[in-house]
Amino acid sequence: MKKILHYLAVLFSILFSVNSFSQNNTQLYEIIDNISSNRIEKDIEKLVSFGTRNTFSDTTSTTRGIGAARRWIKAEFDKISNNCNNCLEVFYQSKIVTPKDGKRVPHTTSIVNVVAIQRGTKNPNHYIIMSGDIDSRASNATDFKTDAPGANDNASGMAGTIEAARVLSNYQFENSIIYVGLSGEEQGLFGGKGLAEYAKKHNWNIIGVLNNDMIGNIEGVDGVIDNRSFRIFSEPVPPTETEQERKMRRYYGGEVDGISRQLARYIYKTTKNYLPEMNPMLIYRLDRFGRGGHHKPFNDLGFAGVRIMEAHENYNRQHQDIRTENGIEYGDVLKGVNFKYAEKLTEVNAINLASLAWAPLAPEDVAIGGVVEPSTKLKWKKSNNPNIKGYKIYWRDTTSPTWDNSRYVGNVSEFTLKGIVIDNYYFGVVAVGKNGYESLVSFPSEVF
Repeated sequence: MKKILHYLAVLFSILFSVNSFSQNNTQLYEIIDNISSNRIEKDIEKLVSFGTRNTFSDTTSTTRGIGAARRWIKAEFDKISNNCNNCLEVFYQSKIVTPKDGKRVPHTTSIVNVVAIQRGTKNPNHYIIMSGDIDSRASNATDFKTDAPGANDNASGMAGTIEAARVLSNYQFENSIIYVGLSGEEQGLFGGKGLAEYAKKHNWNIIGVLNNDMIGNIEGVDGVIDNRSFRIFSEPVPPTETEQERKMRRYYGGEVDGISRQLARYIYKTTKNYLPEMNPMLIYRLDRFGRGGHHKPFNDLGFAGVRIMEAHENYNRQHQDIRTENGIEYGDVLKGVNFKYAEKLTEVNAINLASLAWAPLAPEDVAIGGVVEPSTKLKWKKSNNPNIKGYKIYWRDTTSPTWDNSRYVGNVSEFTLKGIVIDNYYFGVVAVGKNGYESLVSFPSEVF
């Protein structure tokens, strides 16, 4: 009888352990419920009210131009900080550009970003970043006088970033979160470049960058109307990889398993779990065909970063002077923004920021073995973080875009997956916190 009771106790313990890592975290549902489309709409209206936010527009007026816009954004971050007992460090970060920096720079100016840091309690120098662009443009990128409301491109992304700060500032996280408005995007991604260089100089450990550029349009120029789908753009491997790393990929795989791709998969999975009505689309490309966004400068320096945006663009509403030609309305104005959709994509960002900020850091020194063997072996550097419950191994078919199989293996530093042949799958390891949140997947970087 005692043996039966012991067996049942062990079985219950196993089931409870498995369930504890599969159940949803109610905090994320709370965050979803607190994101407000009404506040996002008001913020977009305010940003549009500045007439133009062109990088070279007025910086002294209190009502028009990019100067007024960035001061208002900073004031909003300051207000949020005041409401959370000064939990945000709000500051301007700037970089000078001159005509030598590109044909879209008509004269020397200062590219000014607005940064708000919410420090983590355990890992204050590890950051997950959400960004939106401050600047807008008319048909001519250097025309800084014509009205360029930029309602969707990119007041939507900026408003979403502010709204995420409002909601997430009510919580404490282990890792730091940065909410930032970046400038100079339309002239050459200067704001992102400036902040990425700043991060490198100050030795920031960036977990990932969520660049939001156009998150409010649901009516495609092709006639498709879709308020559920959105795209996650990510590059396959970092451009900073070494020649040795490139050579290893030829033999061991990992052509689509760089750090940005793991970030994209994380967003995909979290969205599927907590916002099942949404349709995240993993786009295996740095950005849209031949184009770029503010995550790219971070990628250029070896940081993980993705672009989150609407699935169906309307080019009549991008980079256009406000006008009507042949019965077609052009211009990026308020009526082209669906505020409920912008709310949904802000929710996507907020729950992923929170998940990563609550999660332990990804495992280091992950190595894999099992050549010409019937099993796959993995080992990693075990963390001394007391908040880690243990580790989970993920694997997938080599042709699958997502991590489809997993096994929680406990608080160990190595494990053998018996009966799973290394040749047929890709593998990764995550750290699981006692709170149930998981880190990004660490793809093996060594072979043994």
